[in-house]
Amino acid sequence: MHEITGLELSPKKVEYLKFLLGKGDLVRTTDISSELNVDPSTTTKTINDLSESGYVDHVPYRGVHLTEKGRVNAEFFVNRHNILSLMLTHYGLSPEEACDEVSRLESFVSKPAIDIICNAMGHPTVSGCGSISHSSCGSHH
Repeated sequence: MHEITGLELSPKKVEYLKFLLGKGDLVRTTDISSELNVDPSTTTKTINDLSESGYVDHVPYRGVHLTEKGRVNAEFFVNRHNILSLMLTHYGLSPEEACDEVSRLESFVSKPAIDIICNAMGHPTVSGCGSISHSSCGSHH
């Protein structure tokens, strides 16, 4: 398994993986385009890039699903979002404000930094954005 840095993908590609994780099974590219509000040709190009990098499998005319590598990364990306949003709520932002702010910056925060923040917060299990799993942050709570 490759080592996750948290910085290997663009914010848009992170968004694709998080969306696919939330959907579970095969997702049609048209559903991705409409949900993420991107042109179908852009979706196709991004899915091809993610497929070449081993994050997704694309079954022509059927849909897209995460590979094991994609799933592990997507789970980290969701946890990163939730940990950062929880951190911001500790400094006075509402859960909604924290989620919005984190959506703009999360792709630029490395896994080592997230692991340190998660540890300093005592490995929380929930934030305003959802649950937090610790399989990816060096703890087995």
